[in-house]
Amino acid sequence: DATAAMYVNPQLCRKQILLHARHQFKEGDVLHWWHPPTGRGIRSKITDDRLWLPYAVEFYLQSTNDESILKEELTYIFARDLKPSEHEAYLHPNTLQDKGTLYEHCCKAIDISLQFGVHDLPLIGGGDWNDGMNRVGEEGKGESVWLGFFIYYILIRFEKVCRIMNDISKADEYNTLAADLKEKLNTEGWDGEWYLRAFYDDGTPLGSSENNKCRIDAISQAWSIFSEVASEERSKQALTAVEENLVSEDDELIRLLTPPFNKTDKDPGYIKGYIPGVRENGGQYTHAALWTVKAFAEMGYGEKAVYYLNMINPINHALNQESADKYKVEPFVVAADVYGEAPLTGKGGWTWYTGSAGWMYRVALESVLGLRLNGDSILLKPSISKSWKEYSIDMVLDNNKTTYSITIENPEGLQSGMLEGSIDGEYVTFKNLPAIIPIKKDKQRHEVMLTIKKV
Repeated sequence: DATAAMYVNPQLCRKQILLHARHQFKEGDVLHWWHPPTGRGIRSKITDDRLWLPYAVEFYLQSTNDESILKEELTYIFARDLKPSEHEAYLHPNTLQDKGTLYEHCCKAIDISLQFGVHDLPLIGGGDWNDGMNRVGEEGKGESVWLGFFIYYILIRFEKVCRIMNDISKADEYNTLAADLKEKLNTEGWDGEWYLRAFYDDGTPLGSSENNKCRIDAISQAWSIFSEVASEERSKQALTAVEENLVSEDDELIRLLTPPFNKTDKDPGYIKGYIPGVRENGGQYTHAALWTVKAFAEMGYGEKAVYYLNMINPINHALNQESADKYKVEPFVVAADVYGEAPLTGKGGWTWYTGSAGWMYRVALESVLGLRLNGDSILLKPSISKSWKEYSIDMVLDNNKTTYSITIENPEGLQSGMLEGSIDGEYVTFKNLPAIIPIKKDKQRHEVMLTIKKV
């Protein structure tokens, strides 16, 4: 949510980053959630929570070039350690007087996450993004393939942040670790036609063609692509597998995994407590569905990206009485989940309470329309439907004082391509993508008119 706010108010994003950094334990882990104003919350063994801090910081840096945030001095919290038998504990942490820079907070979050199992993949701990998989690694040996993609994505980007801070040894360390992790993800994490999801404590794979439940999971495929771990060939294979196994055009949803957990020899965790097709257990978890759309867009499959984005758009689930009666929740907000098995197929789940809304905004803006901020520049790399003749974006900057009015025309009916046209009446052509539009914060309105051309 904080990264989505970046486009409306960068200071809000900055403020949220600092707020969360202050809820980090000195060991590097964080509260899974907490309640203001007391700060009481959950300390857990979930492994992805802590990594969203360096993820958000790197995104903020890339967008703003505001390197001063890295030197902000912030406190830590402390509380009792979790017992070996505990998955989590609800407690009231106290604030330490010790402080560290935001950069140090980020490095602690990364370093505590660099714990690997027998396949040299990250330990899943008490669950990762899918905290319902809280028993996959309850003995401390289970590994997460998805977490490997996420950590790789962060290591590659944070290596550059380390160099900004002149921390050369840390940068070199992260670079080496990333290279090793990429190799292991492509050897140990590949199942033959798609990427695995995880390994249980005893080494049994999850998200494999060998499994009768959870044969394939969407987030491993999506993150393999935009982490750039997967080759182009494997990226195409992974997306083909997603379409064949997880996309249902008839039901208008993209499932998180299939088949859902029901009767299984192994207990993956509380995900199995949901009936098949509900929430993470084989329904559409919209957060993950949007990552899937992002993967199609990043591969240049604009037609499919737009089609699937429209398919999961809540407004399109209530265009007539029959659809509204099936969907049953508000069509003007994003639902966290949509049920995926009869008799509830197509019924919306939690609304309002979801990070999917922020991701829907980011995927539509960044991956489909192709606009990103890069410090003093706007980056453009469309991945759109062939049927779109043109689209426009008004980007308001500099406290509503400077406006960039951007129009992208598509007369040849392309999904993507090179861009040429004019900026404030002056001809420009871009040989590479993304196109880089320098920002002048001069309190003026700037007209950017570009056309998509064949490569």
